Amino acid sequence: MTINFSNALGVHEQALLLRDQRSTILASNIANTDTPGYKARDFDFASVLRDRMGMGAEEGLAGSGSAPRLALQTSSAGHIRNDISTFSDDDLLYRSPAQPSLDGNTVDEQLENAAFARNALEHQASFQFLNGKFTGLIKALRGE
Repeated sequence: MTINFSNALGVHEQALLLRDQRSTILASNIANTDTPGYKARDFDFASVLRDRMGMGAEEGLAGSGSAPRLALQTSSAGHIRNDISTFSDDDLLYRSPAQPSLDGNTVDEQLENAAFARNALEHQASFQFLNGKFTGLIKALRGE
């Protein structure tokens, strides 16, 4: 009997990867707080995760019938792939500033720091869920 890691790990693997990518985006926003004309970017985590998992908005993430999207079969290296590591620029949105600055920068440092801290906590939670899944798999393999 083979183990299908996509089914065994569920949404947590993709969530961890997306949280990592989001922390990079938020860190870039924070680093460019004083850059004139810089436009803060972010993405809607829930909708991107739903898209990556191949679920519609009505299915949600917690449903028991939520299966990951099947991989595309390609016959050429130039074909489009649909794997989780591909994060398109279309997924990134511009933040609307609460108070626009005179130099055109849209970064709100306090908002970005709060978003970064929350993302870090959620990243840790995803990691702990994923670790728990691996612990369960190891116990199952050992027959415990």
